[in-house]
Amino acid sequence: MGDDITPAVSEFDQDILTNSLADFLQAAEKLGGDIAEHGRLVQKAFNVQRNFLLTATKYAKPSDAEFQNLLTATANAITEIQQFRESRRSSPFFNHLSGVSEGIPALAWVTVAPTPAPYIKEMNDAGQFYTNRVLKDFKDKPGHAEWAKSWVGTLTALQTHVRKHHTTGLVWGKLPMAGAPAGGPPPPPPPPAFEMPTLEDLQVSDDRAELFAELRKGEDITKSLKKVTSEMQTHKNPNLRTGGVVSATGKAPVTNGQVAKAPVAKPPKLVLEGKKWVVEYQIGQKDLKIEQVELNQVIYIFGCKDSTLQVKGKCNSIVIDSCVKSAIVFDSLLASVEFVNCRDCQMQVMGTVPTITIDKVDGLQMYLSKDSLNVEIVSAKSSALNVMVPKADGDFSEHPIPEQFKTTVGPKGLITSATESVGV
Repeated sequence: MGDDITPAVSEFDQDILTNSLADFLQAAEKLGGDIAEHGRLVQKAFNVQRNFLLTATKYAKPSDAEFQNLLTATANAITEIQQFRESRRSSPFFNHLSGVSEGIPALAWVTVAPTPAPYIKEMNDAGQFYTNRVLKDFKDKPGHAEWAKSWVGTLTALQTHVRKHHTTGLVWGKLPMAGAPAGGPPPPPPPPAFEMPTLEDLQVSDDRAELFAELRKGEDITKSLKKVTSEMQTHKNPNLRTGGVVSATGKAPVTNGQVAKAPVAKPPKLVLEGKKWVVEYQIGQKDLKIEQVELNQVIYIFGCKDSTLQVKGKCNSIVIDSCVKSAIVFDSLLASVEFVNCRDCQMQVMGTVPTITIDKVDGLQMYLSKDSLNVEIVSAKSSALNVMVPKADGDFSEHPIPEQFKTTVGPKGLITSATESVGV
């Protein structure tokens, strides 16, 4: 088999699989549990990429359809790693799993040109947001620092390898693809041919159309809104649950201490930094747009207030952090949209989104499309969350996410179920 391995793949084996990746896997196995299991999925993903490179460096570039077929195995491996993370949100090692899940899309470098190595660094940097938390939170516990450093080192080694052998993009071989072994593998394939509907294309009810029209009004959108105080909200004032009338007067709103207050004003920002769109400190901006995003790009929105952002195209993920009374309208996402420390926000997905994660949020309206009904919504420490599900007539039905739970002791441990408020 040695004669069949190209020099580039041989160095991939030596520099990554048997060195940096091996160190990471060893560190993961020492920590055990979810970390070790996640590590084995990472090993599988790198082995799949190795098989893909073995094919690519020997054979000439195939048609787009064949290329996407070759990419399927790695796309599935990356998805499996990210889904494992989403299924372990209550794990004490969630930051470990997130560090890997945010960095593993680096294997999609084979679809990037002419700057694949910088793309890997972007993904590595995204993962380090979480591995730095691991270094801080587990600094007194042996093995965790080694794990974090070895994961960062693995992606750094991959970046070095790609910079050397695939400087401006994946280098293909010369043999005709017709002789290539069947079932070759790797990275997230580009999205299927699909034209996202615009807001105007949607067949929605008059009420829904008026809502979208309001989103495009600009600053005038807030003039017709009435202030709803915390004392007027049944989820914050238990006394209101005994009757059906809400008082029209109340004191200034009082938050529950879980969500962030309006951020300190700083110069607004909307810029593409490498593969990350950064949107910060936008105040009262109702017509913000990001046109034609790419699959390997992420969007980070921070400190915005009374603003609306529309995203066209399909990108990797979106994070909305510490925003107040703001809205995000996007087409489709490869991974997830995440809301953290937000208040009174809205979200509209026009295409598909696999996962919505919500942490420390007070007030969020999520409008789903008919193609996104298989979405997974994971929430923690949040209140006043509502999911708007499209109906056959184009209108939406509203479904609140439970905030109260009942726990009993069963023969195999605790049993927790959602409960509904009574007396409303």
